[in-house]
Amino acid sequence: MERHAGSSSRNESVTPLGLGRKALLLAMTETDAEEESYRRTLSLQGFRCVATEVGGSSEGDFQQKMTRAVIGAALNSGLVEKEPRSVHALVHASEEAKRGLIVNVASSVNLAVKVAIVRNDKWVAVALFGSSSLHSLSCHERVGLGVMHLPD
Repeated sequence: MERHAGSSSRNESVTPLGLGRKALLLAMTETDAEEESYRRTLSLQGFRCVATEVGGSSEGDFQQKMTRAVIGAALNSGLVEKEPRSVHALVHASEEAKRGLIVNVASSVNLAVKVAIVRNDKWVAVALFGSSSLHSLSCHERVGLGVMHLPD
């Protein structure tokens, strides 16, 4: 297993090193079985996680759907507490991930992404992986990642 300098445990809570990578790997799972297996692995390592999917138009409903899906998945799974500071940190990580995903996107492309949220004691990572297209023959893979510290 890869270790980072200064890392003293599997679920490092002082820095977010490796948390984004774990979220990206979860977002990139291709089957329900693969996702469930990786979720179990993360859980055994002391991480909490959830995944969902979102689709829509980049200039239409995608951004609103994305925000609602991230908050809903995190609250429904108990990943974050239903209190303003935790939701605020989650939204910031989500917005950072969306900026990475939608940068330089032509007008009104359709997006279909898998969203993964992974957290440890102090940090939350939101990863997006999926595709965008103006037409079914012009599909491109896209990725976005945001990491934010959670309130004490």
